[in-house]
Amino acid sequence: MVDEFHLSRDRLAKDITGEIVLSENPEQVLKKWRGIFGFSQKKLANHIGITSSVISDYESGRRKSPGINVIKRYVNSLLGLDMKRGGLVIKTFTPSMSSSALSKAIIDIREFPSGVPISEFCRKISASILTKRATTEREIYGCTIIDSVKAILELSHNQLISLYGTTTQRALIFTGVSTGKTPMVAIKLTNLQPGLVVLHGIDKVDEVAMNIAEVEGIPVALCKIEMIEDIIKKLKYIE
Repeated sequence: MVDEFHLSRDRLAKDITGEIVLSENPEQVLKKWRGIFGFSQKKLANHIGITSSVISDYESGRRKSPGINVIKRYVNSLLGLDMKRGGLVIKTFTPSMSSSALSKAIIDIREFPSGVPISEFCRKISASILTKRATTEREIYGCTIIDSVKAILELSHNQLISLYGTTTQRALIFTGVSTGKTPMVAIKLTNLQPGLVVLHGIDKVDEVAMNIAEVEGIPVALCKIEMIEDIIKKLKYIE
């Protein structure tokens, strides 16, 4: 497991670096990956040893595209900070996390080319936001549609973490739920916070589920589109 983890870390470093270098809009890619790892500009800047204004300048395009040495320091700092918290993002790229049970639980998974505000995402799939305290203007970078029964009954703790794909800053859409309580409890146990939880196929969400969402600051939305296939079709138009 250790070897696979470190191989995944090295592959991820190369993939992120390559994406930044080859992109026509490297500032957007920098911002995207910082969002994926969930670190503030200040935290990342402190780890690199520069000011947060420099990070801001690079991510906004105010400063000329960074050279390869700056990019490597940027990427290595993202990975280094993630390692300090147990490699939460890096683990999602570790091959051993995949299994037949995991593939059966995931109905659809996709990454977005750029961040999508939660409020806009909910409009795209006709979902109503239920939480009051959680912000809905932050961006998400991907979406996973999950068969909640198979996920909760068959997946291990590590496999539940793998539902996040390449980023925790994503929407998790749970279908086949009865009250919404079980998915929210499972999310709390992973110690990870998705950018958004969408519950599909119910009319009312359990009070315990809503309490968890409010305490953890996780936006929760309710989608009443009848067929999950119709949701998948709508996701294809998110750019």
